[in-house]
Amino acid sequence: MSDALHFFGIRHHGPGCARSLLAALERLQPDCILVEGPPEGEALLPLLQSPELCPPVAMLVYRQDEPSHAAFYPFAEFSPEWQALHWAGRHQVPVRFFDLPQTHAMAIEAQRREQPRPEQAESEAGGQYDAVEGGEAAAAGQALPAAEDRADMALDGEANIAARHLPGDPLDWLAHAAGFEDGESWWNRLVEERGDSEQLFESIAEAMAAVRSEIAKESGAHGEHWRGAHYGRREALREAWMRQCMREAVRTGHQRIAVVCGAWHVQALKENVTAKADSALLKGLPKAKVQATWAPWTYRNLASSSGYGAGVTSPGWYAHLWQCSAPGKAPVAAVPASTVRTAGWLARVAHLLREKDLDCSSAHIIEATRLAESLAALRGQPSPGLEELNEAISTVICMGETAPLQLIEDGLTVGDVLGTVPADVPQVPLQRDIEQQQKTLRLKPEAATRLLALDLRKDTDLARSRFLHRLRLLGIDWGTLARDAQRNRGTFRESWQLQWQPELAVRIIEASVHGSTVAQAATARLRASLTPGTPLPALAQAIDDALLADLPQLVEALIATLAERAATTGDVAQLLQALPPLAGVYRYGSVRQTDTALLAAVIDSLVLRAAIGLPVACMAMDQEAAAAMRTQVLAAHDALRLRGAGEPDAQAGESRNAWRAALRSLAMGDAAAALLRGMACRLLLDEHLLESGEAVAQFGRNLSLGVAPMDVAAWLDGFLNQQALVLLHDEAIWGAVDAWLTQLGEAQFAQILPLVRRSFSAFSNHERQSLGEKARRTPVGGAAGPAAAAVAQGAAGGAPPQAPPWDEARAVLALPVLDELLGLDLPAALTEQAPAAPVSEELSEVTP
Repeated sequence: MSDALHFFGIRHHGPGCARSLLAALERLQPDCILVEGPPEGEALLPLLQSPELCPPVAMLVYRQDEPSHAAFYPFAEFSPEWQALHWAGRHQVPVRFFDLPQTHAMAIEAQRREQPRPEQAESEAGGQYDAVEGGEAAAAGQALPAAEDRADMALDGEANIAARHLPGDPLDWLAHAAGFEDGESWWNRLVEERGDSEQLFESIAEAMAAVRSEIAKESGAHGEHWRGAHYGRREALREAWMRQCMREAVRTGHQRIAVVCGAWHVQALKENVTAKADSALLKGLPKAKVQATWAPWTYRNLASSSGYGAGVTSPGWYAHLWQCSAPGKAPVAAVPASTVRTAGWLARVAHLLREKDLDCSSAHIIEATRLAESLAALRGQPSPGLEELNEAISTVICMGETAPLQLIEDGLTVGDVLGTVPADVPQVPLQRDIEQQQKTLRLKPEAATRLLALDLRKDTDLARSRFLHRLRLLGIDWGTLARDAQRNRGTFRESWQLQWQPELAVRIIEASVHGSTVAQAATARLRASLTPGTPLPALAQAIDDALLADLPQLVEALIATLAERAATTGDVAQLLQALPPLAGVYRYGSVRQTDTALLAAVIDSLVLRAAIGLPVACMAMDQEAAAAMRTQVLAAHDALRLRGAGEPDAQAGESRNAWRAALRSLAMGDAAAALLRGMACRLLLDEHLLESGEAVAQFGRNLSLGVAPMDVAAWLDGFLNQQALVLLHDEAIWGAVDAWLTQLGEAQFAQILPLVRRSFSAFSNHERQSLGEKARRTPVGGAAGPAAAAVAQGAAGGAPPQAPPWDEARAVLALPVLDELLGLDLPAALTEQAPAAPVSEELSEVTP
């Protein structure tokens, strides 16, 4: 290689490497800088001078025809490549990205996915070697898959792809030889946490050459690349392209060329490979059309725990290391730099803990600083590292507790910093519209999770809700509904959990094919998701989504489509499942300022059709089908109550009467499943359409000795409906159950007990306790007096039982005490009817 080339092997996102690189550049004063990165990103380099481009940011390269295939190239303030680019800008030095272009890398990966080969599985089993090589960290880094294992860093679109790990990281070999547990801690101690060293890059190159030599021997013994054929071919292509770019820089006449790349590549770039051989290897590479832009990034996505192959374990700590020794930073007089760094970190810890209302005084910081420095001295280290600091924090500040350490890990060691990009960065129109609405609605993207409570009666909050619902329809899950939040009580309240993820930039680009504005794109995407075969429940849910997103034209079109589909379907299950989401739309109509008159007509039409077919649909059902139908009927019944909560009208009354008639047909008939008959009987009782005497008569008919035990248990389960209130407050029903149980023989009782216990197990602990207390207070003979006889007669098939008579003499006993406690001012003649002594004695039994 030419003497004009000067190699600087770095670790991506390493503050120590960045400091040493700046010192080396100042000494070398290069006239050209080659940086490991995508050539497609060179057009974005002028934006580096914009004050609005604040790291962490990522260079995003994506396929124009398939935006889900994208590559992220993250940069932090402490990334060596970022500092090299800025140095070149300050000194007016030409800079070039010289990694394999993504136009080739993405096309190669697309071919590989289309034509899977046996060695593909082998390649994808390869690990992440990120300490100094990083494969494509600043050059093809990404948030989700391991950077070295995917040429195009394609995002899955649904879930994060876990990072893949090598059985043994080669850096670990060097670390073990030096007495360290792993390569990460070894590298931190020797490079990132130490001062500047001009000999750093020579040492790194020598170490990586030794490692590559050993790996080459091992790979030769096995006859293939140590991480699979696909990985080996891709790395060969990348390094061949880099060498070609270096030759081009030499031919243009540059005398001092700084080559900034992952340290893993240095040895390969220095090898004496002919230009002819590299050209032959690169000949005929496929191409894909790609586009590049800047995107905000976060420290959390820089962390290796996110799955980023070239990530670091503690980006927040690395940022602190860089800020404490950044070029131009004035030193503190008479204070060692290590003490300033240690005390500064502990001060940030104290600030975080105090924000969370945890105790952390100045004395804590002083003692923790002393302990951290002492630990470093005992271990032969020049200054405390993150390990010593965490031990000091755990001992002095946290008193051995682990919860505050996790808080520090999330808030400081990793961090929730989100970068920014200029407004004039290349963007799709949809992204511009989203950013404009974020500013208008004062919804700032943040890396940290926060709860946003909305009051839909306020115009701004209503607009925010519509905006977030539209993004949700586009698959841009910036916010998720917090349905269990306390603040959601009431139809006018809504709560969202907001957290901006960098990969949402890809979702925005994907969604841009549907429209240039959020409203247009949401409408088009929701419409495209519906087909002529879409079932009624999904169509009803789409109407609900369109209403929440304030897409009125789409709502009207979907309602018309739903009415047309409902008129031609005879599937009772679909009709029932469509009612709950439509009822939700009807309920939100007034709050969201939407006219729902047309929707009310559709709901009434669905209810009428469902009521007509319900008795027939509930016939000849097994236990599982009956349970599913019960869930659907109960949900539809609740939806009908929401429909009736509005202004009364004749159409609503007609549909409600038809529904009630269908329930009565179920309850009084014999064809439907026992579970559904009991459920219908309970619904009629709750609506006051069935007297207690009629309900007791149904008890006698369905719980008689001639009915099969399974049907008895199913009917009782349906009637109770997982609630004990009817047993606690309706004495006639209580008496019916009591009389039925007392008439059972020993064999029948043993057979029915497990089935009944299953129904009672759905009650809450408080309900079961109340039932036990009531059973304990009930006379031994079952339901008292005439009620028991009437119930027993009904259960045996006799005349319908009557409700127990009102015991006026017993009721009068409580009047004096009620008068005294509540101040009712009852007439003296009324209170004198009841002697005080018996009342006092009775109250003393139940009053603590």
